[in-house]
Amino acid sequence: MTTDTPARLLQLLSLLQTPREWPGGELAERLGVSRRTVRRDIDRLRELGYPVQATKGSDGGYRLVAGKAMPPLVLDDEEAVAIAVGLRAGAGHAVEGVDEASVRALAKLEQVLPARLRHRVSTLQAATTPLTSGDGPSIAPETLIVMASTVAGHERLRFTYRDRDGGESRRLTEPHRLVSTGLRWYLVAYDLDRADWRTFRVDRVSEPFAAGARFVPRELPTGSAAEFLRQSIRRRQETYPFAVRFAAPAEQVSGRLPARLGALADDGEGGCVLRGVSGDSLEWLAVRLAAAGYEFTVREPAELAACVRELGGRLSRAGGAGEEP
Repeated sequence: MTTDTPARLLQLLSLLQTPREWPGGELAERLGVSRRTVRRDIDRLRELGYPVQATKGSDGGYRLVAGKAMPPLVLDDEEAVAIAVGLRAGAGHAVEGVDEASVRALAKLEQVLPARLRHRVSTLQAATTPLTSGDGPSIAPETLIVMASTVAGHERLRFTYRDRDGGESRRLTEPHRLVSTGLRWYLVAYDLDRADWRTFRVDRVSEPFAAGARFVPRELPTGSAAEFLRQSIRRRQETYPFAVRFAAPAEQVSGRLPARLGALADDGEGGCVLRGVSGDSLEWLAVRLAAAGYEFTVREPAELAACVRELGGRLSRAGGAGEEP
């Protein structure tokens, strides 16, 4: 018999969270109390915001139903491990639909997981390989957990950051938001050493830890962290020179390409060469070149040539190239 009322309420709640209807007599037997005590405990759960529905009759009983708000859940060991593994797998890759809310949930769950369950989660994750839709770099879930915790607690965050050239620096920040683009995770934060707002690619962050000092959140220069990130990416977007030869004179090709791509010049051999500097994605440029409708050869850069080959192979496969009629 469970005489401790809080412990009994938790046990009752755990039973009710099983998706079935529980007869009052069965609940009383499971808890080792009278039916009258079960009714009182049900009333206490309702006062705490749990929507417990009762039905009368010989087949009646109690069932936990959906309410207007999300009440706290009671999870057993297996359920907690399953949820933590799922959240960790999603958080490790910036998969579309798995955003900051899931990382916050993971941080809350990891905070209260007993050591024995945390070990089970780590062991299970190490033994599995998630199949994700994101092509971005993987990230240690622990990194996201630390960041999400400091964002939620308005606590300063220290970490080592590696820039795109490989240089490393120590950063002290006031973290504002984690943002997922569907390919990568970014941290939007105020950099205290540089006295300005910055965005950091999370896959380039190492050794993150909470500095222990709390702060009053600052107001972003833009309305939202997502918009700030979009503007930051546009400002930092890399440009690259390119050269492409078309097997047609410039007069014919010029009308089939956007003027902003670059300058066309005849090469004296019946073709023309397009030279320009682009800040667009390689794939977008490859598509625009192919859409001109003329045979062409990429002279530089090698990355654009590789992208054209990959696009050509993809289009050939889509058209069933090589298949028997």
